[in-house]
Amino acid sequence: MNHTERLPRNRTYLMCPPKHFTVEYAINPWMDTTVPVDAVLALKQWEILRDTLGDLGHQVHVLDAVAGLPDMVYAANGAFSVDGTVYGARFRHAERSAEADAHREFYATQGWSFAGPQHINEGEGDFAYLPAAYGGMVLAGYGFRTDPAAHAEAQEVLGRPVVSLRLVDPAFYHLDTALAALDDRNVTYYPGAFSAASQRVLAQLFPDAVHADRADAEAFGLNLVSDGRHVILNTEAMAMGDKLRAAGYLPVHVDLSELKRGGGSVKCAVAELRG
Repeated sequence: MNHTERLPRNRTYLMCPPKHFTVEYAINPWMDTTVPVDAVLALKQWEILRDTLGDLGHQVHVLDAVAGLPDMVYAANGAFSVDGTVYGARFRHAERSAEADAHREFYATQGWSFAGPQHINEGEGDFAYLPAAYGGMVLAGYGFRTDPAAHAEAQEVLGRPVVSLRLVDPAFYHLDTALAALDDRNVTYYPGAFSAASQRVLAQLFPDAVHADRADAEAFGLNLVSDGRHVILNTEAMAMGDKLRAAGYLPVHVDLSELKRGGGSVKCAVAELRG
């Protein structure tokens, strides 16, 4: 693809402020309960991310934070939507289970078609959608959080083919820590986060993918949000930004150092609403 063809598409997003964000428990390798969170800084960084998306022309809805749910700031995990249909989340860990109810209530107020899940899945944490790839394709991760059975369930709910990808490294426990959609048909990913078979599948589906290395992934450089041209990623992932620039995208760096304490970055904090 000619780099001049990297065109943005306006998006609609959902975010939840980190009003109650702390690291009170450890459910992924990045969480350290001995290091306190700077709540003021976390909120400031979140506001900069929200404003960055708005300045790029995107609409951002805000979900009210709920006391007692410190991880609710990771709004991407609460559901997964395609063409106005929402497949709800069912969290692996009890500490986060009530977040699914808050997301379901939001979609109800918006009049969306909502399907409650039977199987454990963590929303956009383990699902990615590429509307122009092979007529519209869902990539789905499993291995740590989402049950493989949820992939078939999502396919029935959404009416889109779902490709299962096995995650094998606990450091990259969600798909969105190891892979991201750069536009409507292409992705970037860290091969080492996936099983050998899943690596072969990705190579076949996306021969023009931007490959990241382990340092990029550990900097949460794949936990990004892209509108097809502008790629928002954290300031720690400068090397990943260089790779994206070389591929014709425009990296936009924001500092989310406090949210990383909970094991998330840009994408974890942003759910896309696909109406």
